[in-house]
Amino acid sequence: MYQVKTYNAIAQAGLDRFTDNYQINKTDDADAYLIRSVNLHEQKFPKSLKVIARAGAGFNNIPLEQATQNGTAVFNTPGSNANAVKELIIALLIASSRNLFAAADYAAHNSGADISLRTEKDKTKFKGTELTGRTLAVIGVGHVGSLVANAASALGMKVIGYDPYLSADAAWHISTTITRAATLGEALQKADYVTVHVPKNEETTGLIGPEQMEIMKDGVKLFNYSRDGIVDNDAAVEYLDARKIRTYYTDFGENILLNRDDVVVTPHIGGSTLEAEANGATQGADTIMTYLETGNIKNSVNLPNLQVPFTTPYRLTLIHQNIPNMVGQIATLLADADINIESMSNAARMDVAYTIVDLDDLKNEEAHKLVDRLSKIDAVYRVRVLQK
Repeated sequence: MYQVKTYNAIAQAGLDRFTDNYQINKTDDADAYLIRSVNLHEQKFPKSLKVIARAGAGFNNIPLEQATQNGTAVFNTPGSNANAVKELIIALLIASSRNLFAAADYAAHNSGADISLRTEKDKTKFKGTELTGRTLAVIGVGHVGSLVANAASALGMKVIGYDPYLSADAAWHISTTITRAATLGEALQKADYVTVHVPKNEETTGLIGPEQMEIMKDGVKLFNYSRDGIVDNDAAVEYLDARKIRTYYTDFGENILLNRDDVVVTPHIGGSTLEAEANGATQGADTIMTYLETGNIKNSVNLPNLQVPFTTPYRLTLIHQNIPNMVGQIATLLADADINIESMSNAARMDVAYTIVDLDDLKNEEAHKLVDRLSKIDAVYRVRVLQK
């Protein structure tokens, strides 16, 4: 029986259908955490903690180095809130093209007997444009970006996509009506609207900065519903003041952006729908089950992906440093214990590696000794024995 600790009602609901093999919130020495936005940076992980699943795409609330050294696999749930973000972007595209926020604010502050006459006269101030025929640049066409691109294309927009890391699987989800740009500059130059949907890392921080804003069309509308820092907000204000950027829409508020008529800040609601939270919790629960029961890894943020069909009675999994002769040491120790290896698989990610060893036979008393011996290898973080 595995112990799973959850940190809100939505996350716990994701595990409700799996309670035959799991107890929820019964102990502080949990095998797994299912979380959303709780900050784990100040928390000491129990040695029992084998896996953390974050119900959502972001994972900056998890100390990855601490988790890795504890032998804890960390996962996120990419795509679980993609539809929610897509719908918000489409809503904002429409609202921005029709000046809905300014029009609604005008109507809210003008009332009285002659309101109809005045609005007929003043409504031309809010005359907008239609999206059909306009050009949208989608920077990053993964889970969210591909949905935005396809939906915008269905509205009659000309869509240009840019993603130098586009996988073959992701490409299948993109409509053939989407034009693929070879460079970021090519995507930005002709766009009336620009929206970014990329993960945040060293390469993408400041991805849309002064150089990129300079080559955009005059009057462009810019959207950042990806991560804070992908768009250089200081540069955005400079180009808003110069009227180069007409309006900036973002989910990540900063003092420099506040109290401006040409900036719309939403309170980090991009993926905040009941459906998205439920999807993330369910996907996170599935991930926890798969990892605990099979050792297979997909969508980990600190370990390499490695998925091997579990067809033998027993399986060893090892999280260890990515250094020479680790696989050799593991194989030698098993041979010295007179244990036959049915199959062995290994993958690495930066400084960390993961090894799966499938075995036809392993007696209980042998298993405990084997785990102890393998765990004593200096570079090994965690050893697990799984039984099918």
